Amino acid sequence: MKKLSYETLKGQNYQGYLLKDAPERVLQFGEGNFLRAFVDYFIDMMNEKADFNSKVVLVQPIGHHDGFNVADVINEQEGLYTLYLRGFENGQKVNAKRIISCVSRCLNVYSDYETVMACAENPDLRYIACNTTEAGIAYDPQCQFTETPPASYPAKLTQFLYRRFQKFGKETGKGFIILACELIDDNGKELEACVLKYAEQWHLEPEFAQWLKDENIFCSTLVDRIVTGFPRSEAAQINDENGYEDNILDTGEVFGFWVIEGPESLKKELPFAEAGLPVLITDNHKPYKQRKVRILNGAHTSMVLGAWLAGQNIVRDCMHDETIAGFMNKTIYDEIIPTLSLPREECLDFAAAVTERFKNPFIDHALLAISLNSTSKWKARVMPSLEGYFEKFGKLPKCITASFAFYIAFYHGQELTDGELKAARPNGDGYTISDDRSVLEFYYAHRKDSAEKLAHAVCANTDFWGKDLSAALPGFEAEVAGLLKAIEEKGTYAVMKDCL
Repeated sequence: MKKLSYETLKGQNYQGYLLKDAPERVLQFGEGNFLRAFVDYFIDMMNEKADFNSKVVLVQPIGHHDGFNVADVINEQEGLYTLYLRGFENGQKVNAKRIISCVSRCLNVYSDYETVMACAENPDLRYIACNTTEAGIAYDPQCQFTETPPASYPAKLTQFLYRRFQKFGKETGKGFIILACELIDDNGKELEACVLKYAEQWHLEPEFAQWLKDENIFCSTLVDRIVTGFPRSEAAQINDENGYEDNILDTGEVFGFWVIEGPESLKKELPFAEAGLPVLITDNHKPYKQRKVRILNGAHTSMVLGAWLAGQNIVRDCMHDETIAGFMNKTIYDEIIPTLSLPREECLDFAAAVTERFKNPFIDHALLAISLNSTSKWKARVMPSLEGYFEKFGKLPKCITASFAFYIAFYHGQELTDGELKAARPNGDGYTISDDRSVLEFYYAHRKDSAEKLAHAVCANTDFWGKDLSAALPGFEAEVAGLLKAIEEKGTYAVMKDCL
């Protein structure tokens, strides 16, 4: 079978959209599944629908894996790959295929470093996108200007920007629009701060630091799409159906939403709206991040631990259970949305999309996978809604309070090993609780506590919550203790039903 290429598609008389030649206007640090199913998909759509006419140079930010170099595979396929966006939309099952043709080539940052740096001298280059994982945007003072390359991504980017400054520093409009997609707060601002630190540490001229501020826009962004990546179990069948071999197939959910914080002028430069894409350019991305974290992530965290103890294994099945789905929806619509700052209609639309996403027939989203590090997740995703509801209405939200009791019940482990706390569901199935060592040791130490003692110990643990919840929320501790007793007597499913 022939590999995917422009020649192969020509031989098949392929009639879909393709852009073989265009200027390289985007540099992307990261060649992984997420960016290819998200950023590159949007660029490909803009090329087709709004004549964006741009090619993307991918940069593989890590070395070879056991002799396997992703860059080689991408280049063998001339940057082409097949993307499937699949899910549930407007009540219908969707499985949309698209061949993405916006990628020109892929460079490896270690073996092709000078070629990467040379891209800075391309006058057409205007955009830099990146997703180097949450740990990627970090300042490492060990990085030196003379290293090729330095270890950290911000250090590499500083070198790249300095090369640009040396070539075009006297021309206006030759800086970059930088789109940070890492999953940290204020990703663009954090990246800019790191770059400015390196400029200072390396004693680069003051004019460079000024150029960074005047000619470059570091955009903080919010990204939202579940990307399931290479469909290993289906790949052979998909290749047979397509009549070509594609070794970088990619899959993701059909839902996608990108919020970019930047000036109004970006709307003209980046014609997302003209292409009909779900991308919002705004002067403040934080209300949208709050909405995503509290509704999407908060729904997961508040529902999955109780659902697991009730015998469920994957998210989709929970959505087909009237009680569990009802509990989740009551949590979202009655207790989370009233605490949010965005207009209610926008929140309701997002919540409806979340329910469809959770029903995705193509994704088996395991509850145990979502349960990892639930202590920090509950604090970040659910606790703000708990406090916001109490502050607004002067009473405890029923479902969120129950979800806190589900969290404690889930962590009721009986055996502590080197890195794990072992527990069992009411039906006898064993499971492993994964969290920070200090969290596991805490729950193990309190495994024989009464409901009252356990509720007090957890609520008053300032290391977990940053405050004593017993003092901050009058009545919360007693309510949680009562719920723990109810869970012990009749199970989480009955407690969910009681909430309805």
